[in-house]
Amino acid sequence: MQEIIDEADIGRSTFYAHFETRDALLQALCTDIFDHVFSPELTKEATHDFSASSPGLEPHLTHILYHLQEKRPMLQGLLAEETGGLFMKYFRQYLSEMFAGYLSAGSGSPSAPYRPAACPEDFLLHHAVTAFAEAVRWWFSSEERYAAYTPEEVAGFYLSVMPG
Repeated sequence: MQEIIDEADIGRSTFYAHFETRDALLQALCTDIFDHVFSPELTKEATHDFSASSPGLEPHLTHILYHLQEKRPMLQGLLAEETGGLFMKYFRQYLSEMFAGYLSAGSGSPSAPYRPAACPEDFLLHHAVTAFAEAVRWWFSSEERYAAYTPEEVAGFYLSVMPG
């Protein structure tokens, strides 16, 4: 906590007036990042423009990856620290909400990525969320991999191995 307080150049009482714990700070940080990253409306941005894209999972995943890419230096630190598990928990919560929307669209819908009939929806949701979260961790875990692949390619890798 002292490192955070020193870096922010604030007093301990000021920090604790806003956040009860380091986990509360992390949750606020994740909320700040994810509220935009997981917005259902894709808009034109400095690094990417999916505003004219047809609705679907691929542009949404690529949009998420672009934003995570922009925040990579900070996120790498979070993932490497003991906070990594908590960060991934929040990330998976947001992913669950997003994927649930695609799954509930039903098979046959252009926005539904997949829905094998033999899989219970909660199993499929868990699989989709976990696989994408781990794809992000895989991409961020190696400088060579990160430099070699664009957000479009990582989204494509993920979608190429998903059923449907």
